[in-house]
Amino acid sequence: MTFLRTAFCLVAILFTFTVSAAKATILVPFAPWFNEIKVGMFIHGGLYSIPAGTWKGQIGTRPELVEQEFRIPISDYSALAKEFNPVKFDANTYVKLAKDAGFGYLVFVAKHHDGFAMFDSPSDPYNVVASTPFKRDPLKELAVACEKYGITLCVYYSLGRDWHVPGVPLGGNRRNDWDFPIAKQSDIDTYLEKKVKPQLRELLTQYGPIGAVWFDTPEGIQPHHSRELRTLIKSLQPGCLVNSRVGNGYGDYDIYEQSIPITTIRRPWETCITLNDHWGYTSWDHNWKSPALIVRSLVDTASKGGNLLINIGPKADGSVPTPSVKLLHVVGNWLKLHGEAIYGTTIAPIESDAGSSMVFAESNSDGSERYPVVNLTKDEKNNISSLPHGWRVTAKPGCLFIHLFDHPQDGLLVLQDLPGKVLKVILLTDPQRRALGFSQYGGSFSTQLPLDVWDDLTTVVKLEFADGR
Repeated sequence: MTFLRTAFCLVAILFTFTVSAAKATILVPFAPWFNEIKVGMFIHGGLYSIPAGTWKGQIGTRPELVEQEFRIPISDYSALAKEFNPVKFDANTYVKLAKDAGFGYLVFVAKHHDGFAMFDSPSDPYNVVASTPFKRDPLKELAVACEKYGITLCVYYSLGRDWHVPGVPLGGNRRNDWDFPIAKQSDIDTYLEKKVKPQLRELLTQYGPIGAVWFDTPEGIQPHHSRELRTLIKSLQPGCLVNSRVGNGYGDYDIYEQSIPITTIRRPWETCITLNDHWGYTSWDHNWKSPALIVRSLVDTASKGGNLLINIGPKADGSVPTPSVKLLHVVGNWLKLHGEAIYGTTIAPIESDAGSSMVFAESNSDGSERYPVVNLTKDEKNNISSLPHGWRVTAKPGCLFIHLFDHPQDGLLVLQDLPGKVLKVILLTDPQRRALGFSQYGGSFSTQLPLDVWDDLTTVVKLEFADGR
């Protein structure tokens, strides 16, 4: 209970003096769907789903990067297309899963670093329709299903890396230098003109409204490239957002990967996380995050003004791994009760008990961390499912939502110096939404939480203010 008493004393001061300032500094919503929805589904699937993190008996570290990791010749890797036949792919199943999980948008990986298009690309035959026995366009089918279920469709496109063409990116060790040992300065321009721009045009003209183009890896992309790409996208679909990985400051919103920032960010942003340790389907990765970690990650992100993009990695046959389905259903059930504390909320005019930043490591095959994990204790580094503790807060006009990760002692929630007159207190976690009794004298507020009503994922208390604060 100590953390709540101390935190809310600070909360009162912050609330009193920052309400008007916070309203002035928060950016005007630039895309209603992005600011309202808060949570979406990422889908990583493609040729790399066949080896599923291994190659010729060797275990890799990143399944979606298997071509580069094992320096597989294009002739061998592209042969996977002849095997790729995801007959269990059903767009309605995918989109309904997103809908049932409470998600409002979907980001489909249209082309990853291997250069293989997971859509019908007339400009390049290296695609799922022209080169595989599947002969279907999954993106077209997803577009139809998204319209049916009211989900905003977005597309991922690997920009600065493509191992099917020479010289991309030009510098460093991330290009395909085993098939193309010599790179020219003009390679990046050729790639952008001959492949990227034609495929972007296809993505933005063949599938109806696209909510955002989710670029990745802008290595080697110069300012004029970023500007031209943004201009092209906006000319085809003016309302389509462009993420920051278009490069050089030309994005509409920022991206964080496998991490949640420690502080509030007053600019549109999104973080993307995996349900286990990898983006693509991995046959040996069973390190699934707990439902509590996923829900609290969503709460933590929303409290700091961001969106959470949760990834699934389908199997080569097109089916979604069962653990992913189960986790998303748990998230959906939580959102059915607590959705109003997430959807359409803004940064609260008080500070949350933010704790440390959350970073989800991606592990090498030997279990060591691929990327350094910061701001976590030794125990947390050794247990990637460590849960954030304390509390977070989100806001809507006239109310605050207090998200409790830890149970207050004896169920007594005490707030000192809370400004404004509280009109009503509701425990959202209670399916009956019964109003709670409370006391407010001067600057002291308290309410007793029922000991028999608690959600181990996150319990939410809603405070409604009489003055509409």
